[in-house]
Amino acid sequence: MLAYKYHAMLAYAALFTDMLSAAIGAADEVDLVIPMPLHADKLRDRGFNQAHEMARRIAPRLGVRVDAFAATRIKPTTVQADLPLEARARNVRNAFSASAAVMGRRVAVVDDVMTTGATLDELARTLKAHGAIRVENWIIARALLNP
Repeated sequence: MLAYKYHAMLAYAALFTDMLSAAIGAADEVDLVIPMPLHADKLRDRGFNQAHEMARRIAPRLGVRVDAFAATRIKPTTVQADLPLEARARNVRNAFSASAAVMGRRVAVVDDVMTTGATLDELARTLKAHGAIRVENWIIARALLNP
């Protein structure tokens, strides 16, 4: 995952998409797939959005539309992994905006790794505030917390 995300090993996107497809099965209850958005500065630095690379591959397999512009990260945030657990929700508070494309939709958010879920929770809150009926999180890996 680190090679994919931080060293642009984009070939891993196909592997992760296969893994995610197997875990999801059918997407009968989803109308729209949204990749976890990166802030414009981070996207410019990294050169790609790892969640978008996966979302654009998985959505057609499941017969669902992907919309990389339905959600936007409007606030630059500190990398969550660099923060103590109790600061993560505060770090991403009000970090996102959503378009009318989510109104009345059942949405799946694609992301690479979830640790505390603070980022996914905040994006889900934003999507629901903009009219999404339901939000699912489709992730590749779950990071374990240190005791």
